[in-house]
Amino acid sequence: VPVAEEERLLPLTQRWPRASKFLLSGCAATVAELATFPLDLTKTRLQMQGEAALARLGDGARESAPYRGMVRTALGIIEEEGFLKLWQGVTPAIYRHVVYSGGRMVTYEHLREVVFGKSEDEHYPLWKSVIGGMMAGVIGQFLANPTDLVKVQMQMEGKRKLEGKPLRFRGVHHAFAKILAEGGIRGLWAGWVPNIQRAALVNMGDLTTYDTVKHYLVLNTPLEDNIMTHGLSSLCSGLVASILGTPADVIKSRIMNQPRDKQGRGLLYKSSTDCLIQAVQGEGFMSLYKGFLPSWLRMTPWSMVFWLTYEKIREMSGVSPF
Repeated sequence: VPVAEEERLLPLTQRWPRASKFLLSGCAATVAELATFPLDLTKTRLQMQGEAALARLGDGARESAPYRGMVRTALGIIEEEGFLKLWQGVTPAIYRHVVYSGGRMVTYEHLREVVFGKSEDEHYPLWKSVIGGMMAGVIGQFLANPTDLVKVQMQMEGKRKLEGKPLRFRGVHHAFAKILAEGGIRGLWAGWVPNIQRAALVNMGDLTTYDTVKHYLVLNTPLEDNIMTHGLSSLCSGLVASILGTPADVIKSRIMNQPRDKQGRGLLYKSSTDCLIQAVQGEGFMSLYKGFLPSWLRMTPWSMVFWLTYEKIREMSGVSPF
């Protein structure tokens, strides 16, 4: 049998391993995203309230924020805007996660298997995993930044409507087009630095913890490579990712959502460092953990749904476990 023939007889996942892993992690991410999106929306709204820098602009925005804790914020959205509005902006979120999760998973595995050459006895040093996780986050996030920007701005649309401000976008594609028209190609990468910093931290938390805990459990405890192990590992990874990621997330949301001048430069913060200093000085260190609870409550189920789905889809389509 000629080689080309043999290639054609192989299952798709073996013929195009990277593309199929990209698609599989995209599917898993879509499932996880739909399941936990309302928590994300609540988290974004929570992080925006009581922003000290906005009060300087005299937007009068302070008085118009009746929301407080997490449950009341979610109920407030349901009461004032309707139940389905909890999924407002889910389309760009899914676009984002297909690009982002696909990018980061493929990068991480490529680094793990090819660049760092994971040894056969499954022992993989932590520092390699940390670098791999951070690199994967950086690459995945850089690819996904335009979709992320659209997502944050679409999530704030519902709030603009309530405040009686005109809506900015008709839908995802209109939002893309408008951001492009106003800020050019560079406008689509607004806020990419804090974004990438956050993605590096979160993936150091997520991928590194998951990989390390999972292989530790499989090698050193009687647990097999099954749902139990996947569940435990993803619980740990969700927690670590939240602790590392929340401060960067607060800063990212604020920078992306700040008003801009004609050149696309922010009016409130000069840089992510500036935003960090202002937040700590104006609102105290713990303000960096605003929305930690919804963030953690979202990371953990997201991470669980994602990893369990991903491992299951891989198993079903005959790809080796992660």
